[in-house]
Amino acid sequence: MNLEGKRFLVFGTGISGIAAAELLVSHGFLVILYDGNDKLQTDEIRKKSKLLQKTEIILGTLPKDVILGCDIAVLSPGVPTDLPVVEAMRQAGVEIWGEIELAYVFERGRILAITGTNGKTTTTSLLGAIMEHAVSKAKIVGNIGIPYTGAVADTDKDSVTVAEISSFQLETVHTFCPQISAILNITPDHLNRHHTMENYQRAKMQIAANQGKDQFCVLNYEDPLLREFAGQICAQAVFFSSQRKLEQGIYLDKDQIIWAWDRQQRIVCNVKELKLIGKHNYENVMAAVAMALLFGVSMEKVQEVLVRFSAVPHRIEYVVTKGGVRFYNDSKGTNPDAAIQAIRAMEWPTLLIGGGYDKDSQYGEWINAFEGKVKKLVLLGATREKIRDTAVRLGYPAEDIILVESLQEAVDACYAHAAKGDAVLLSPACASWGMFQNYEQRGDMFKQMARALQE
Repeated sequence: MNLEGKRFLVFGTGISGIAAAELLVSHGFLVILYDGNDKLQTDEIRKKSKLLQKTEIILGTLPKDVILGCDIAVLSPGVPTDLPVVEAMRQAGVEIWGEIELAYVFERGRILAITGTNGKTTTTSLLGAIMEHAVSKAKIVGNIGIPYTGAVADTDKDSVTVAEISSFQLETVHTFCPQISAILNITPDHLNRHHTMENYQRAKMQIAANQGKDQFCVLNYEDPLLREFAGQICAQAVFFSSQRKLEQGIYLDKDQIIWAWDRQQRIVCNVKELKLIGKHNYENVMAAVAMALLFGVSMEKVQEVLVRFSAVPHRIEYVVTKGGVRFYNDSKGTNPDAAIQAIRAMEWPTLLIGGGYDKDSQYGEWINAFEGKVKKLVLLGATREKIRDTAVRLGYPAEDIILVESLQEAVDACYAHAAKGDAVLLSPACASWGMFQNYEQRGDMFKQMARALQE
């Protein structure tokens, strides 16, 4: 793509926006950095980057003449695409890109990309670890916390980029085309941003929009939406399944993961060899393994990584055992479907901490997934009454629900009611906003509090 003479506006001054602006400035492009928050300080923004000392920064209202003077606006993932200012840019003929699209234009190597409602980070981390073991230069980027724009300058023809990509990021892709993509699952999430399930699905499916017949898209056979999607794409669909044998693809057969390809079947591993627990994690493993094998990594190299790979932080992460009570941190369980997977992975009577910011989610399926396993439901945050009312309506005992004001109070309440052999699980089914900066801070605080308990 020829970008010569293009004038860019980068919308957002967080980590993604700064990385995008740095990439453009380093290549000599004219850049304006913009943020709608007029309470920010220009001097503080400049401290984030030596490259941006002379870059024009605009805060608050974006003047019309600035919009008319730009060719391409690069939106940070947190910027909704239906804001009035974004619509004004469209009306003015400004192209709307996201950080992923911008980085892809500068990509010189090959890219493997993963999306889905749940499991993205685990799958990306595992595939990244496999590629780091198998090739000379591998990078792990995207929604996992490392801006793609911050890493793409170091790519070359031999490098492999493994990217976790969210629906927010996929809304604004145009030419982005991974060699191998994966959609792990699609369940309701972020409806406060996308407004309808159809919009959310459409964003997720953008990951394969530009793939051709010589490329691959790995899909969950047990997701009806994705089975249907397989017939709508140009790429070759490769399925994984945790519930049935497949003639072609990768599947779970009792305790064994099997790779079926070209009329041959090979045992990848026994799940008892893995450090990950839960069927949802076995699905994540299958997706990562399929992508690696399709890329050409040897089975032996894949297996070497599988047996040593541990759960990513904040995703059913074992923390500590105090007084015979196990503590697990699943702060990344920011929606009901993710939280369902976490409670299903628990093998012990569980005291569950839930609640947080309301993303317009419904909690009935999560409550129904307790199946007698949850001894106490401890709730905090903006959704605590909404979840309590849903739980009681569905027959969960009201006397086993505890409403608290803080995470510390939640941890203390769980420990006070736990018996030896129980588990305490932080799996909120809600975002962290409003009480915490992000789910990482929430999870880190939970771990600190659990470790500080007196036996």
